[in-house]
Amino acid sequence: MIDFQLLIAGLIAAIALMIGLWFVQRRTGNAGIVDVAWGASIGVLGLAFALLGTALPGLRWLVGGMIGVWALRYTSHLYTRVVGEPEEGRYKELRRAWGEKHDWKMFLFYMFQAFGAWVFSLGVFAIAHGSWPTKPLVGFAVALWIVGIAGNSISDWQLKQFKQSPDSKGKTCRRGLWRYSRHPNYFFEWIHWCSYIPLAWASPLWWLAPLVALSLLYLLLFMTGIPPTEKQALASRGDDYREYQRTTSMFVPWFPKA
Repeated sequence: MIDFQLLIAGLIAAIALMIGLWFVQRRTGNAGIVDVAWGASIGVLGLAFALLGTALPGLRWLVGGMIGVWALRYTSHLYTRVVGEPEEGRYKELRRAWGEKHDWKMFLFYMFQAFGAWVFSLGVFAIAHGSWPTKPLVGFAVALWIVGIAGNSISDWQLKQFKQSPDSKGKTCRRGLWRYSRHPNYFFEWIHWCSYIPLAWASPLWWLAPLVALSLLYLLLFMTGIPPTEKQALASRGDDYREYQRTTSMFVPWFPKA
């Protein structure tokens, strides 16, 4: 039996959290806290759905552990970049572009983030209200999850190490995974979300897991991921980044062009 009341309660909780954080960002002048809260919201909702689902305990423990570890890594990584630091340029640009209406539009933006966090937890909800898939599918799901988490962690670490180098200013990271993809962190993040698709195979709501993965792919390729990131990179690194675009795959890791 599908617990739709649990779904509605999760959405209300996400909205309430983002309303509270909207007031916080009004006071601090730093909207970046929403990025940390987005990942934390997905983790909390996912764990709640796994705990209160109707699937067998083993499956719920597995998917709960997967989303919990992801959320812990994601939020801890962003927390060090946001809390106690100046507001990121993209949020400053939003405030400038929105002008006098920036408070109201920022509120709508926070509500969109609440809805997005809820949507991204739906794959876990589907799995927690399903049955065990076949063992090969479980193994495939776990393998995808490991690759996604490991690849994302490695690419984040490689970029951090590069930025700490004194000669990195105005240059583009081409170390490790960044030699084969301009956005390996985005690629492996997407791989992580694909790992829930095999686990949802035996659920009556199986389609929610690929919906989440496809939604993320669209956002990364066309909306909030790669386009604004590359626009900012071109503005700050110019010809060096144009050469990087020419030689390096945008998303899927591949051998660089000569």
